[in-house]
Amino acid sequence: MDVPKPQARTRVGNGSTVLAGVDGRSATFRRYREVLASLVTDMGGDPSEAQSQLARRAASLVCWCEEQDAAAANGEEFDVKAYTTASNTLRRLLGDLGLERTARNITPTIVEYAAHKAAEKAGAA
Repeated sequence: MDVPKPQARTRVGNGSTVLAGVDGRSATFRRYREVLASLVTDMGGDPSEAQSQLARRAASLVCWCEEQDAAAANGEEFDVKAYTTASNTLRRLLGDLGLERTARNITPTIVEYAAHKAAEKAGAA
């Protein structure tokens, strides 16, 4: 199937809006957009359509779970079963996306190490 021209795509499809019919000024939407952007960045910035769909679902669940966390912290009742189900679904979605934080290599190169040692030696003299 051919990809439609940009003029024939929806606003969501061509990227001019994140969610159709949603007030982009609400705190929940701003958080959703923030989480979605972080997920896309974690995927390398160019997700496939399938990855985009999974990232959208994950961002929605993150926002919902955060609202439930706030309710619990305020002593309000919340549905533990729904929360647990959403949390487990979120974990599986993030696993499917392959989003794992890995330690950044901070080992200096030999040139950086030599420069640091030379600076130490010059400072000690």
